[in-house]
Amino acid sequence: MDMSLGALWQSMSLLAKGVVILMGIMSIYSLWVMIERFITFNRAKNQSLRLLGQLSNVLTKGDYQQAIDITKKFKDSHLAKVISAGLLEFEAVRRDKRTTDPEVAIEASRQGMDRTAMITVAELKENLGVLATIGATAPFVGLFGTVLGIIHAFGKMATSGGGIASVSAGIAEALITTAFGLAVAIPAVWAYNYFQNRVDRFTVEMSNSGSEMAIYFLKEVGATHEKSVA
Repeated sequence: MDMSLGALWQSMSLLAKGVVILMGIMSIYSLWVMIERFITFNRAKNQSLRLLGQLSNVLTKGDYQQAIDITKKFKDSHLAKVISAGLLEFEAVRRDKRTTDPEVAIEASRQGMDRTAMITVAELKENLGVLATIGATAPFVGLFGTVLGIIHAFGKMATSGGGIASVSAGIAEALITTAFGLAVAIPAVWAYNYFQNRVDRFTVEMSNSGSEMAIYFLKEVGATHEKSVA
């Protein structure tokens, strides 16, 4: 009996073929998500490193507008989004003549950075739920194909009246769908855990950057107050 993949495909029922096609779509989709997230995360990491190198000297000079302009150049950097939000809020409140308390500017910048960090985390997690769903459901889809294959095999056995040889192709079909389901699920689960760990690291980096910017604003406000008193 021919046990090649082509022959097994020809012997499959329509429902079993539909299961294999569905798992093929799930595999392609998960692969696309892996590639897209990998590129996005690497771009965010590389741009953030370049951003920090350019910002250090500018912030030392206290040139907020130039710092804001620099952050706009790194649109894919998670740190650029957080730092830009803090700078914009701080500058907006400082220029508002109705606000005399410098602590208001610091609190506004802190809230702006926290809000932006939460939005950025949600953006970084985009499509990761797809990997989790595929990793959780692909084995069951494969198991469904297994059940269909066994039903199809024993249906042939009942009509032909043959022995185990007559259902060997159907059993092989069932095992193939099980293996296919696992082959789709395992990479998806690995990729989900990997990207989730990277999102956690990005979250820590944004939190640290927000804290450092808040400390920087406190120092700037203190220095400005000392100059005004002097």
